[in-house]
Amino acid sequence: MIYLSSFTFPSADMEFDFILSIKRTCYDSFYPFKILSNHDLDRFDFQPVTILYGGNGSGKSTALNVIAEKTGIRRDSIYNKSNFFPDYVKLCSMNLEEDIPDNSRIITSDDVFDYMLNIRNLNEGIDLKREELFDEYLDAKYSQFQMKSMADYEQLKKVNNSRRKTQSRFIRSELMDNVREYSNGESAFLYFTEKISEDGLYLLDEPENSLSPKRQLELMNFLEESARFFGCQFIISTHSPFLLAMSGARIYNLDENPVTIRRWTELENVRNYYDFFKNHENEFL
Repeated sequence: MIYLSSFTFPSADMEFDFILSIKRTCYDSFYPFKILSNHDLDRFDFQPVTILYGGNGSGKSTALNVIAEKTGIRRDSIYNKSNFFPDYVKLCSMNLEEDIPDNSRIITSDDVFDYMLNIRNLNEGIDLKREELFDEYLDAKYSQFQMKSMADYEQLKKVNNSRRKTQSRFIRSELMDNVREYSNGESAFLYFTEKISEDGLYLLDEPENSLSPKRQLELMNFLEESARFFGCQFIISTHSPFLLAMSGARIYNLDENPVTIRRWTELENVRNYYDFFKNHENEFL
């Protein structure tokens, strides 16, 4: 499925005219101006799966965030925009084949990290409450409590409850079970499967972070099936050879100037993996 068919960024001449027109000299940087134009990047044409490949500073994350802002899709983590970010977005244009569904979103590493952190904080709070209930159970079970007024009724119920139950049953009745805490990789993969639903445009910024090679392969299969069978379109920035190898993906190499479309086997990062394992081939035999 294709919702967003193309996206056009301002040319170097447009950027120059804008910077000249604002006459501001107190800024050292006009980010995101002059980032993508330095790579002669002015337009993306999208497939159901489009991948932005490039090293640090190549502009792939900048491009994703500009597209997210222009399309108005949902994001969880706050993006630290520069003073000139809204002006830059206004100079961009896009073409749609279909209306972008409401459940579309951009997913960044910060989103995944916050999700994992929230699970840990929730579990820590539950564990702390459990320790308090252990003490409360023992105090209630072995106290010589006598009800003296109606104000003591709640405490009387607790005493009777503790005397009727074992410690573990008392704790379970008073406290929710711990949210299952997965490993970082399991939590990250779970986050993607929860946030990506049918019929949506999804922008993924280096989704391989926190994922083992096995989990990256599982994510690759999940994304391929979502694009093929469930009406999803993906624009992904990644270095992962597993994600770069996704079936039918159009790959823009932002390390080249001008930016070109490449097969995944032609990319430097993938070739480095290939050469490394080729040099150690005998050790696998």
